[in-house]
Amino acid sequence: MPNSNASIATSRSSFRHRLIEWFHRHQEKLWWLHSLYALILGIGIMWLGKRNFSYLRLVVFHISFIWLSSLFLPKLLNHPRLPVPWTPRLRLLVNFFNKNLYQQMLFFVLPIYYASATLVSRNIAFVLLVGLSATVSTLDVIYDRHLSVKRGLTAAFFAFNLFTLINVMLPILWSVSNTIATRASAALAILGFLSLYYPRSQSKIRRRALAFGTGILILGLAELGRPYIPPAPLRLASVEFGNEFDQDSLRVVSPLTEIQPNQPLRLYGVTAIKAPLGLTERVRHRWYQNGKLIFASSFHNIVGGRAEGFRLWTSFSFNSIAPGTKLRLDLETEGGQLIGSAGLKTAR
Repeated sequence: MPNSNASIATSRSSFRHRLIEWFHRHQEKLWWLHSLYALILGIGIMWLGKRNFSYLRLVVFHISFIWLSSLFLPKLLNHPRLPVPWTPRLRLLVNFFNKNLYQQMLFFVLPIYYASATLVSRNIAFVLLVGLSATVSTLDVIYDRHLSVKRGLTAAFFAFNLFTLINVMLPILWSVSNTIATRASAALAILGFLSLYYPRSQSKIRRRALAFGTGILILGLAELGRPYIPPAPLRLASVEFGNEFDQDSLRVVSPLTEIQPNQPLRLYGVTAIKAPLGLTERVRHRWYQNGKLIFASSFHNIVGGRAEGFRLWTSFSFNSIAPGTKLRLDLETEGGQLIGSAGLKTAR
């Protein structure tokens, strides 16, 4: 009987040893399989983000957890009472939670930014950056071995994602205009970067220079790069062109898809803007002829919450339009962010 028990124990020990060896031998493939699973899950979260904004209320807690864990993890790893074998395990555990929180948040806001972007414009570049950031958060090997172990990369990744999340959360939850939201998000991104990267071992002069340089860089990027950022959650619902306009219904009488050339014309453009209830923004129309600006309207206040969208209309008179002329109407915010664009051609 004792020999039988010893044999069972030996068999279990041998099985456990083989299992551990198998995991060590295939851990690279298993991590990539987990990354694929996380990416598929992210696609499901994108479906949710396209239909329900209420999840954004949890972003504050997600961001706080990532910030606090990233801030105190280096101190915990260097704590003298932490056993050496537990150092990589603790880092792996914290990374696991942070990656999942990043994935949930970024894949959730990605369709919101995409809906506010204009495909043929430069603000689609920011959507691609958000998508790239979301994808990186699913790649365990890259995140665990590179991004999370280098303080500069950790701080930059957190700062960019913090800007991305706050910039869309402020207009949706607290009806903050996009221009103010961009600046507030940039300010928080500066604080987020410095809190995770601030090199206390360096001299006070170098630390101050780093803080000043970081602040100027991020604020400069936010101000100069605002045209590259979609004005989420504002989006263009519809555009109509016509040579007659009904001011009671705020619609063109007979929508045009093409203009007859070589004749006088007064052309009306009507845009419907979707925005959350309570959100107030200042927007305007800009008319272009063959890519050249010919008219920019004054800014008008819009208020979100209308099911049919807030309608803004302007008009421009042409003495004559040459055959093949391309007209374009842009709708943009006071901060220079493009909400949407539509074009009209003249017959040849």
